[in-house]
Amino acid sequence: MKKNIHPKYQSVSVICSCGNKVNIFSTINKRNLHLDICSSCHPFYTGKQRVVSRGGRIEKFNKKFSFN
Repeated sequence: MKKNIHPKYQSVSVICSCGNKVNIFSTINKRNLHLDICSSCHPFYTGKQRVVSRGGRIEKFNKKFSFN
């Protein structure tokens, strides 16, 4: 490998807004990385995901704008 052209691979502390802290290795040039959401607070991973149903939208439109 050529010398002095590759970024440094260093330890980075990832801090989520929920308070979860994880240490990773990255080439980012920061010691701390702040996230808004992580796998411990994301609704998809915690099982608190809401399923938004679009069913009935066509019937509601037809009922509202029916020309009888």
